[in-house]
Amino acid sequence: MKTILTDLPGVLIIEPRVFPDARGFFFESYHAQRYALAGISSQFVQDNHSCSIKRTIRGLHYQLRHPQGKLVRVIRGTVFDVAVDIRRGSPTFGQWTSVELSAENKRQLFIPGGLAHGFCVTSDVAELEYKCTDFYIADDQHGVLWSDPTIGIQWPVREAILSHNDRGYLPLKLDRDDLPTYEQAAT
Repeated sequence: MKTILTDLPGVLIIEPRVFPDARGFFFESYHAQRYALAGISSQFVQDNHSCSIKRTIRGLHYQLRHPQGKLVRVIRGTVFDVAVDIRRGSPTFGQWTSVELSAENKRQLFIPGGLAHGFCVTSDVAELEYKCTDFYIADDQHGVLWSDPTIGIQWPVREAILSHNDRGYLPLKLDRDDLPTYEQAAT
């Protein structure tokens, strides 16, 4: 397994060791001891599965009172996956990083709690599975506007398919009272 650091502290790209043969392939999509050695010692409590069509953007989502770290992978298709540092007081506040995740490259992205997460489907259809470090709480769902010009994410689509909620999120500003602080996320 190879671990790649990103520009955002704690956000990691994982390239699992894949064992191909004439029958197909095998790889461990999660192994607690190996991932802890790579810097991911979080305990995961919930797995989610998402299916979306081309040009769909989901995000940028986060939970404030119950921050969710996520280990994301694609099992069908391809996505442009993004993490954004939204923690007030963080030296990387407002910065983002991205990676292409696909069923073919088998990469994973780990996003620690306190950061926003989103993705854009670039194949006809994509299915994602992701592990979470806390449970989803509907009334704790927050987000940042996917097209916020102050963040400047270079999404690979011009016209996105969005949910009603994702379309209505506000831009990232320091005076928002629904952002985590750098200190909260570090604990």
